[in-house]
Amino acid sequence: MVSSRSKPTRPMTTSTVNPTDESPIQSRDDEFYRALLDRDPAYQGSYYVGVKTTGIFCISTCRARKPKRENVEFFEGLKPVLAAGYRPCKVCRPVDPRDEHSETIETVMELIKSHPQSKVSDAMLRERGLSPTAVRTWFKRHYGMTFHAYHRMLRINLAFQEIESGGKTIDAAMDHGFDSLSGFAYAFKQQTGRAPSQAALERQIVMERIATPLGPMFVAATDRGICLLEFTDRRMLETELADLQKRLKARIVFGDNDHTRQLKTELNEYFAGQRQDFNVVLDAPGTDFQRQVWNALLKVPFGETTTYGRQAQRIDRPSAVRAVASANGANRISIVIPCHRVIGKDGQLVGYGGGLERKRWLLAHERGVAAVSP
Repeated sequence: MVSSRSKPTRPMTTSTVNPTDESPIQSRDDEFYRALLDRDPAYQGSYYVGVKTTGIFCISTCRARKPKRENVEFFEGLKPVLAAGYRPCKVCRPVDPRDEHSETIETVMELIKSHPQSKVSDAMLRERGLSPTAVRTWFKRHYGMTFHAYHRMLRINLAFQEIESGGKTIDAAMDHGFDSLSGFAYAFKQQTGRAPSQAALERQIVMERIATPLGPMFVAATDRGICLLEFTDRRMLETELADLQKRLKARIVFGDNDHTRQLKTELNEYFAGQRQDFNVVLDAPGTDFQRQVWNALLKVPFGETTTYGRQAQRIDRPSAVRAVASANGANRISIVIPCHRVIGKDGQLVGYGGGLERKRWLLAHERGVAAVSP
């Protein structure tokens, strides 16, 4: 709210309403505007506000001078606000991963980490000045489940690892905060579709939501390596996840492992301009042709681009340009397998699952880092 530029070139989506009959959209926007005036951290991550007079966008806790109500519009995702032509505010830095979670959520995450094997009750949240309702709302929006359901899935994942390593079911249940064996068995079967006694026969894909400068992403991994890294607003993501489970004959649960933790570290270094190549192990199921195309993508140098035609030539399939483009589109591990480095033969940007705005950002980021690298 402190920089100035021309108004966004794209038309804004506004609602025409009867002054005496407030619409749901207007009511929602009024609520968001009050949260902006109050700098309410409970709304952080729930929306972005675009300021028409400056062409920038902010989060609810921005400390800059507040615009008038008629000069703002609200977006419930990063992709649409970028598509509308807004630029991030330099005061609140809405695309900075440190701002993806409010202080409240960061506190909750730390609480989970400090109690990995026991329940975190509403009373424990209140003792730390946290609102259980706000926490549940945030988790429901960003994970599609309540905070308690999310934490329960983490505990079940830990119990699964213990059983898989040869531990006894009863010990795994009690060690991870379940009051009875029957209660653990019920929760386990609800999540995995299998009884605990069958756990060792069932592969799992652990998945969690992470913050990046370009918006939240889902990262997922098997015990063999990373199998998915996608923006949460990617189209057909649900279908992609279903296909992944089918190909790997595994079930997705929320959690993390050594592979996801390593990727998060490497992604932070990448976005900070401190890493050009990823070392994390990948487990990317696909046809032989798809894997051939993805391996060719891994050889495209950081800061450079290629075309579908050059990719086809690299794998000695010069006539398979369309098939190469299709294989690129089937890539589930964004950024690490750099399909964003593929452009049209005329030099123009072509389709990207995360959106052309993000593709443009990634290419500019890599060119900038490469330009100053020794």
